[in-house]
Amino acid sequence: MAGLDRRTVLKGVGGVAALGASAGMLTLFDTPDREQDPTTCVADDVSDTDKRLVYSNWPEYIDEDDGDYVSTKTQFERDTGIKVAYTADVNDNNEFFAKVSNQLGSCSSSKRDLFSLTDWMAARMIQVGWIQKLDAANVPNLHANIIDSLKAPEWDPKREYSAPWQSGLTGIAYNKSKVGEIKSFKELLTRKDLKGRISLLTEMRDTMGFLLMVNGGDPEKFSDDEWQNAIDLLKKARSDGQVRSFTGNEYVQDLASGNVVACEAWSGDIANAGDDNLVWIPPEEGIMIWADNMIVPNLATHQGNAEKWIDYYYQPEVAAKLADYNSYICPVKGAQEAMEKVNPDNVENELIFPTEKTLSETHRFMALDESTMRTYEGDFADVTSS
Repeated sequence: MAGLDRRTVLKGVGGVAALGASAGMLTLFDTPDREQDPTTCVADDVSDTDKRLVYSNWPEYIDEDDGDYVSTKTQFERDTGIKVAYTADVNDNNEFFAKVSNQLGSCSSSKRDLFSLTDWMAARMIQVGWIQKLDAANVPNLHANIIDSLKAPEWDPKREYSAPWQSGLTGIAYNKSKVGEIKSFKELLTRKDLKGRISLLTEMRDTMGFLLMVNGGDPEKFSDDEWQNAIDLLKKARSDGQVRSFTGNEYVQDLASGNVVACEAWSGDIANAGDDNLVWIPPEEGIMIWADNMIVPNLATHQGNAEKWIDYYYQPEVAAKLADYNSYICPVKGAQEAMEKVNPDNVENELIFPTEKTLSETHRFMALDESTMRTYEGDFADVTSS
């Protein structure tokens, strides 16, 4: 899987510009007149007569037709007669928010029936009333087959509004042809042989989750003082010259070429890099975990078709084919058994089917209120853009 990845951040946007986008996003979310009542901001569902679906997702996140191989999307279209306009235009949560916020914030159509966003952004859109509730009767596979670790997030405990597309882990990657084994995030920040040769991610929640853990904190519950200590640790690593850069997906190319020898990394990137020298490992401090979630925006005109899509991808056989392609955590029970027929080599792949022990070592980032988020985003940008 070359090129862009589902976690790719804003292209060509520096830290200051990124902060501006983030601050603007938070201001809009905090404005009362942006909130909607999803029960009144609805459109007629024409799914029965108009067999179409408009879906926005992250780049390089779905399998494609190849020779005799029939992709999951093509099979869905054949099985249902629904034509899917699938667009990989979610390059970053904030960037995508900017594309749709004016419409959704004023109860106007985003011209989409479905899109996928990471936990924190999906939660925020649900909280301000921009997302439609799913008809549980239309997505029985979702409720029957979603894995336990993703079943009940605090922001959508009954999965009434959202369905994970894929999930993933954030950890460490290193180039074993350039450097010896790295076991912890603390090593990444302090080892002298790594000075100036590492990169960290521009995704605040991933990077700061690890900085909190290095200091003995819990990313899921921490104080302002613990946050400040973690920021100070990041500042020190930056001022000491330990960190070469803060990056998005381009770290894969830098790691392969030797521009950096180790970095913070997303699991699927390394699994699909096609380079045996690149190794992804869970840091000793723990692992950050995230999910991208399918959600139906207000005024979607093909919600029934979107629900058929969601239900289709929660069939274990379909989920196994998708996971075999992108090597992210599969959210569907039974897919591991189904993988026996798809690709036996991936049945025990922990990047797709992590064990309970691995999952017990994962952490999510604490939910933040608007004011705190603005402060934390600003603190992080001050370091990463300096």
